[in-house]
Amino acid sequence: MLQLVVLISGTGSNLRALLEASEDAEFPARVVAIGADRECEGLALGEEFGIPAFTVPFTAYESRDAWGEALVEQVRRWNPGLVVLSGLMRLVPPGVVDAFSPYLINTHPAYLPEFPGAHGVRDALAAGVTETGASLIVVDNSVDGGPIIAQERVPVLPGDTETSLHDRIKPVERRLLIQTVLDIANSHLDLKELSA
Repeated sequence: MLQLVVLISGTGSNLRALLEASEDAEFPARVVAIGADRECEGLALGEEFGIPAFTVPFTAYESRDAWGEALVEQVRRWNPGLVVLSGLMRLVPPGVVDAFSPYLINTHPAYLPEFPGAHGVRDALAAGVTETGASLIVVDNSVDGGPIIAQERVPVLPGDTETSLHDRIKPVERRLLIQTVLDIANSHLDLKELSA
């Protein structure tokens, strides 16, 4: 059974999809803990699904590296086989990457390498493109530049707003994430090989 720790900053919609998938006894992975960098709505999913949740507040540390060390310490307690950044709106410092990579993955609401960074949906709209997408990557020390695990195109429709476009990207992100977790758990995907 593949053990997952999922790190969030917001509502945890991808996390909910993973939790629902893992309620199926046949699903070969389980979320063992939920972590966040601040108090957020998604932490309530821990209570709803009976999963331990923890917060490592970024603002409680004097530096990003110190925060990263505390985060590594918390995540390691759960002995995860995979750490999923799912809407964690903060770049993790090198110490976190060194501790968990390549078993550290991230969802991103754009077709990378197009539109990296925190505003992938807004940037796609501003660029006037006719399609964007969703990507799943191995986290490295770049900004959304790690090895691509899976991605899919999503059309930009006339009149799309940041919200309407993001609402169409999210289900694609969820599907890619669940399929990737399945593939890793079933040994159909080797992240070490992908990252070599």
